Amino acid sequence: MDDAVELAEMIGQLRSELSRAMADGAGEGLRFQAEKLELELTVAVERSREPGAKVRFWVLDVHGSARSAHTATQRIKLTLQPVLGDAPDSPALISGAELPDES
Repeated sequence: MDDAVELAEMIGQLRSELSRAMADGAGEGLRFQAEKLELELTVAVERSREPGAKVRFWVLDVHGSARSAHTATQRIKLTLQPVLGDAPDSPALISGAELPDES
């Protein structure tokens, strides 16, 4: 699946981006509390026929290629609650540059 990303890798990249946004926002006057993150994904499930192989979930581009049209896909919705590893009861505060359509 050339245009797909493993679900674990996608969540890892999301974690990395949120961590970077938190670090960039340290000391900023305006910050945002991340209460929930909702993701809607189109995924394909793959199971190898090799001994001991695991099921893998691939996140597909929503536009999909002709190849993904022949793959059985499912849409899933994940709701993630961001927490700090060293203070799970504290809110995760995120900041970043204001986008043109934000006010």
